[in-house]
Amino acid sequence: DIAPEFGALLVFIEHRFYGESKPFGNDSYKSADTLGYLTSTQALADFAVLITSLKQNLSAVDAPVVVFGGSYGGMLASWFRLKYPHVAMGALASSAPILQFDDITPWSSFYDAVSQDFKSESLNCFSVIKAVWDVLDYRGSNDSGLLELSKTFRACKTVRFPSSLSNWLWTAFTYTAMVDYPTPANFMMNLPAYPVKEMCKIIDSFPVGADVVEKAFTAASLYYNYTGDQKCFEMEGGDDPHGLSGWGWQACTEMVMPMTVSNESMFPPSGFSYEEKSEGCFASYEVRPRMNWITTEYGGHKIDKVLKRFGSNIIFSNGMRDPWSRGGVLKNISSSIIALVTEKGKHEVAENMQGPKYSELTNA
Repeated sequence: DIAPEFGALLVFIEHRFYGESKPFGNDSYKSADTLGYLTSTQALADFAVLITSLKQNLSAVDAPVVVFGGSYGGMLASWFRLKYPHVAMGALASSAPILQFDDITPWSSFYDAVSQDFKSESLNCFSVIKAVWDVLDYRGSNDSGLLELSKTFRACKTVRFPSSLSNWLWTAFTYTAMVDYPTPANFMMNLPAYPVKEMCKIIDSFPVGADVVEKAFTAASLYYNYTGDQKCFEMEGGDDPHGLSGWGWQACTEMVMPMTVSNESMFPPSGFSYEEKSEGCFASYEVRPRMNWITTEYGGHKIDKVLKRFGSNIIFSNGMRDPWSRGGVLKNISSSIIALVTEKGKHEVAENMQGPKYSELTNA
């Protein structure tokens, strides 16, 4: 929005292996031999080469560069400023959980935050979601139960595992908490304004004694089918609607973010084991994750002291309604490493803010 004011050129650089940028064509995801080139360090080097080349081609070698990014892109923006300070003079890192690694941030913080978003809208809504997981496991313990659940969930095919239904709900509630914007948006899916509130309204509108599974399914359908176009839902298999197939590889190699679910969460309690993570990644990709590589490569521990010594010109923007904010930089580190925190802000709000309902951030 402010590019014309500065006479700036906007350049959108696509990350290798995502979108149309497939270095090995249809074979890009074939094996670890090809996927081995999918790393954050390689992507940052791509950006540096492209920016430098573009400036030369445009006869703008001395033009200043500021990098912007949100979520993983926000992490890359901050790391780019640290790794290539001679290429970019500044960075805006929106919803960038650069502290979500090792033991820097409490492992349960993400799902605690998701749960708090729903709980703040309606205690009944929170309680219904918290109760549905055990019911799904119980009813899905036999073939007849799975058949009935498949009908309730309008599955295109009868599901084979109750976990498929749980994952479907889990994804809907988690992503909706991330993109709980005050205006209609299609960042993940087409959603109305304040979708968490709308989900809870759906749950709270059911009469007393209504089926908890029906409540949860109807609420989650807002995420997958707000437009009403879907006649049935692919619960097992099917395409990845979020375009995150590359992230599975990165999470199994370098982006190891330990997460647990506490007893206070609306999700079923669960732990995290580095050993189980390693075995799961080896089964999927025949690779073992480098558990501490990100903090070795980019830092993270004692970040306030470290960045104060050598970092500059980075804005970290976080909305506290975004569960990823718990792994972000929430306090100013120096006079030029600034944290913009909005109490009611959502995921990547600095990247998506338009209109008067974002005044809390624009006024900052």
